[in-house]
Amino acid sequence: MEARAAQLRLCADGGANRVYDDMPLLLPHENAFDVRKRYKPDVIKGDMDSIRKEVLEFYANMGTKIIDESDDQDTTDLHKCVAYICDWAPDLDKSNLCILVAGALGGRFDHEIGNINVLCRFSTVRIILISDDCLIHLLPRTHCHEIHIQPTIEGPHCGLIPIGMPSGSTTTTGLQWDLAETEMKFGGLISTSNIVKGEKITVQSDSDLLWTINIKKQ
Repeated sequence: MEARAAQLRLCADGGANRVYDDMPLLLPHENAFDVRKRYKPDVIKGDMDSIRKEVLEFYANMGTKIIDESDDQDTTDLHKCVAYICDWAPDLDKSNLCILVAGALGGRFDHEIGNINVLCRFSTVRIILISDDCLIHLLPRTHCHEIHIQPTIEGPHCGLIPIGMPSGSTTTTGLQWDLAETEMKFGGLISTSNIVKGEKITVQSDSDLLWTINIKKQ
């Protein structure tokens, strides 16, 4: 989804620095001020310990809503942003809500784990964590999942990882190494370096799973 097509654009604290610095680099033939204004976030939310002063002032002057939650040190900035989105759209059917999170993977491992934990804490909301190399989202055990692959953009390498508890039984179709009522757990088998064979994958499990697939370099 193009950034301007999103219904709501949020930056989690220091993520605003990345948008401010990197968006003009993606459009080097355009005026940097115009690019930053066009792709400004609607909201910047977090404990404000990472955002630079000049970035904060620039976006505040552009009309971005600034929400300082430095008094809350028990939740991550991503948690704060997801909670804001859920409150912002209380009447929206959560099954139709999709939150794309750029920059949530890579860097410090504890930050990555904290972001993955947000998937579990908001398990009824579709949240996709995206990096330059892959995407991750949660497959709750409450549903049988049908995943449609876009082969020009993603794949073929993928993985299924139990989260929160071991899986006593996971069954898939559409993978090179399908699982058939397979037990998965840390310290035992987990499905890594698998390969998608077609454009539709099905997954059913008795535990929550993380689905991950590589993103192709464009």
